[in-house]
Amino acid sequence: MIDGSAAQELEEIRASIDNIDAALVHLLAERFKCTKRVGKLKAAHKLPAADPSREARQIERLRAKALEADLDPAFAEKFLNFTIEEVIRHHEAFQED
Repeated sequence: MIDGSAAQELEEIRASIDNIDAALVHLLAERFKCTKRVGKLKAAHKLPAADPSREARQIERLRAKALEADLDPAFAEKFLNFTIEEVIRHHEAFQED
C-alpha cells in the first residue's frame, strides 16, 4: 500500500503526463494539417508521395534533437518513421483521388 504523500505525488506526476499527452495529440493534429497541405500540393503537381532524401534529413535532425533533449535517438527515429509512413499513406491517397 502506498502512503498518502507518495499517492499525492503519484497523482501529480500522472496529471502532468496526462497534460503532456493532450499536448502531443494537439501537436500531431497540427503537424498532420501541414502534411495534408503538402500532400495536396504534391498531388496537384504530380510529385511523388515519398521524398527519401527529405525523410533521411528529418531522421538525422530528429535524432540530434533527441540527443539534445536526453531522449533515446532510436526511439525518436522509430516514432518519426511511423509518422512518415502515415504521411506517405495520406499522400498516396491524395494522388489516387
